[in-house]
Amino acid sequence: MKIEGKFYEKYKDKIHCYLCPHHCIIEDGSYGKCKARIHEGGVLYSINYGEVTSIALDPIEKKPLHYYKPGSYILSIGSFGCNFTCSFCQNYQISQYKHQSTYVSKENMVETILGTKNNIGIAFTYNEPSIWYEYVYDMAKHLKETHPASSVVLVTNGFINEEPLRELLPYIDAMNIDLKSFNNDYYKELCGGRIQPVLKSIELAATSCHVEITTLLVSGENDNMEEIKKISEFISSINSDIPLHITRYFPNYRLNNPPTDKRIMYEAEKIAKKYLSHVKLGNIY
Repeated sequence: MKIEGKFYEKYKDKIHCYLCPHHCIIEDGSYGKCKARIHEGGVLYSINYGEVTSIALDPIEKKPLHYYKPGSYILSIGSFGCNFTCSFCQNYQISQYKHQSTYVSKENMVETILGTKNNIGIAFTYNEPSIWYEYVYDMAKHLKETHPASSVVLVTNGFINEEPLRELLPYIDAMNIDLKSFNNDYYKELCGGRIQPVLKSIELAATSCHVEITTLLVSGENDNMEEIKKISEFISSINSDIPLHITRYFPNYRLNNPPTDKRIMYEAEKIAKKYLSHVKLGNIY
């Protein structure tokens, strides 16, 4: 479904989208970098409103959120599009390409949430939820206003501007935010983004909801202890109780580096535990 998007302004004969830090200047008939927002006749449209490509009931630990209602299950949904172009993306079929989808209204989605057995709420995941913003916002707001005990979770790259994030946070209970590296060149070359807005999002989210952080250690790219030390120090400077998930990389999409050495994973865990109370290894077994 196509609806008018939020967070844009006219810029001469173009559109300036300021939902995320890319600040795309979009010509008429063209898409932003996320491939989910299009300029048509002076109006910015979101083309993925309510468009669901993936839905599953997942353990909360799969998000991964190990310290938010552990042992529970949450209905997880995704759409298509992303404002990053990570060369190792594990969901590239829906993040990098327009994928077949089914429209689900927020009312019908709430019915599905409430009708799913042993479900605590909804998690926006699989693709980047921030560029699904209008639906995520409407859905989260509607669910929390009508059924406040239900949980709303975001699994996100954190590459969103402060204004839209502040508007959304009152309706979010927990977030897992990717901190892909502590090196801006890594963000630029492997992900098509920048690190500073992500750090700001982590700081802001940590004042509002439960936050856990995930870092994928990519062999030959960010799998060094200096990176882990800087990431751990940054998280600790906010709150040393924020959990860090250090995840093992496997070749995917356009990156064929070998899987992360398990010895490096265990060494990274030791370093991170010097600064943080909760450190988990992922994809290790």
